[in-house]
Amino acid sequence: MTIPLSSPDITEPEIEAVANVLRTPQLSLGVKLVEFEGCFTRLTGVAHAVAVSSGTAGLHLAIRVLGIGAGDEVIVPSFTFIAVANAVRYEQATPVFADIDEDSLNLSPAAVERAITPRTRAILAVHTFGRPAEMAALRAIAQRHGLALIEDACEAIGGEIGGQPVGSFGDIAVFAFYPNKQITTGEGGMVVTPDANLAARMRSLRNQGRAGGAASRAIAGHSGDWFEHAELGYNYRLSEIACTLGIGQMARLASILERRAQVAGLYQQELATTPALILPPLQVPGVTLSWFVYVVRLSPACTADERDQVLAELRERQIGCGRYFAPIHLQPAYRGHAQGAPLPVTESTASRTIALPFFNRIQNWEVTKVCDVLRAAVERIS
Repeated sequence: MTIPLSSPDITEPEIEAVANVLRTPQLSLGVKLVEFEGCFTRLTGVAHAVAVSSGTAGLHLAIRVLGIGAGDEVIVPSFTFIAVANAVRYEQATPVFADIDEDSLNLSPAAVERAITPRTRAILAVHTFGRPAEMAALRAIAQRHGLALIEDACEAIGGEIGGQPVGSFGDIAVFAFYPNKQITTGEGGMVVTPDANLAARMRSLRNQGRAGGAASRAIAGHSGDWFEHAELGYNYRLSEIACTLGIGQMARLASILERRAQVAGLYQQELATTPALILPPLQVPGVTLSWFVYVVRLSPACTADERDQVLAELRERQIGCGRYFAPIHLQPAYRGHAQGAPLPVTESTASRTIALPFFNRIQNWEVTKVCDVLRAAVERIS
C-alpha cells in the first residue's frame, strides 16, 4: 500500500541500543528485562510487572494464575481481537460474550451483569481502540459477585480514567507491543498486578515453570538449577533485544501519544462534515484517550456490503484499511463455542467499521488524501 494501515516508528538511537545489546553475552533474562518491567511499574503505579512474549501470552498467564479452568466462565467482549477469547479457551474455560456500549464500543456494564452465572469467575474488559472502559462500574460488579477483573490494556497504553492510569484497575492487566501498537518491541507484552504471589507465579510460568524466578538468579549471577521445573510452564520470555527496544520506545511515549492525538484531530477536521460517517470523539469527560487506531463507522442505514465496497475502493487507491473488528462469536474458530446472549450492538457496529491509516509518522498530506478518497467512496453509496 502507498499509505499503509500502520507502520512502526523506530529511531536510529533505538536501533543502536539494540545493536549494543547484540554485542553482549546476555540476550535473554538480563538487566534490560528488569529495566523494561520497571518502566511499567512507574507508568501504572502497580507494584509488579512481568514482561512476556506477547499480549496473548500475557492474557493466557492471567487466566492460568487466577486458577480459571474447565467448567468456569469468563465474560468477554466479542467486538475485539480474538486473543481475548482464545486465552480463556487455552485453559478449557468458556468465554461468554457480552454486548458493547454503542458509544464507547467497550463492554456494557449492564450486559456484563446480565451475563453472570454461578460459573462466572472473571470479567475480562478491553479498552477498545485506546478508549478506557467503564472500569469503576465493572469493578463494582466484580466485587459484588466475587469475580476477578482482568484489564486488557493492549490498545490503551498511557490512557487514564480520572487521572488514574489504565492497567491499575484490575487484579491483573495486560499490555501489548505488536508493530501496530502505540509502542512496539516487534512482538511482546507486559502483565502488571498488585499481587506479589501472582507476579512470582507468572515469572515462573513464562520461563518453563522454573521455580524461584530464574531471571533474578541469572541477573544476580546465580545459576540455580536450570533444569529443575516446579510445574508445567511455557516459553513466554521476552528477549533482551525486545526489552531494549521497548525501553527506548517508552522514553518517547509522551511524544508518541501527542502525535497520535494530533493525527486523530486531523482526521476529525477533514471528516467532520461527512454526514454518512460516525467519528470517534476526540475527548471524553474524565478520560484520557490513548489513540491506537482511528476507526470510523458508516451510518446505521448502511450495510456490510456497502462498507466492504468502501474498503475495496480505498485499497484500489493503495490506501491501507481494515474492518476492525470482526466479531469473535461469528468467527469460524468459534462455531459451536460461542456462548452468551444476542449481541445486536456488536453485530451492527462491526458491519459498519472502517479503520483508516494511523501511525506516528503518517504525513498530514497523507491524511488529507485518505479523507478525499474516503469521502468520494462514501458519497457513491449514500
